[in-house]
Amino acid sequence: MKNISFRNDVLPLKNVLYRLALRITLNKEEAEDIVQDTLMKVWNRRDSLQNVDSIEAFSLTICRNLSLDRMKRAGNDSQPIGDEEIGSADTASDPYERMIQKDRVELVKRIVDSLPEKQRSCMQLRDFEGKSYKEIATVLGLSEEQVKVNIFRARQAVKQKYKEYEGYGL
Repeated sequence: MKNISFRNDVLPLKNVLYRLALRITLNKEEAEDIVQDTLMKVWNRRDSLQNVDSIEAFSLTICRNLSLDRMKRAGNDSQPIGDEEIGSADTASDPYERMIQKDRVELVKRIVDSLPEKQRSCMQLRDFEGKSYKEIATVLGLSEEQVKVNIFRARQAVKQKYKEYEGYGL
């Protein structure tokens, strides 16, 4: 029997939950609301959390389900993530190089945003959150093989679309 503390085990997951919700909804305010709703649902189930294998997977699953429900209700007409969400490192020395770098980050972000939801979620959890295939499978309700296939397809699509854009000089 594990002793799960809401303050020490659940609240630190806020940023991970936010990034997942943001990746699904593509809307900052919506993602913030979903994180709050997720935390409330976990809090309301605090008496039964001792039976949960992974509090993180449990919380991410709730967050994903809430995000998908909101997307269905909203008709999926959300706006893309704003510039403030990019968080790119500014390593270029001159303004032209910084502009090129910013454009490339923006392009990759738009490409990732255009992927199907499962691919976006798998990629978010694996490449941005560093989750294992097993953890992702648990959160998304997929097999590990399906997770690997979705990540592979997402990466291939991003790479292909990026090459197409770069090839056209955009």
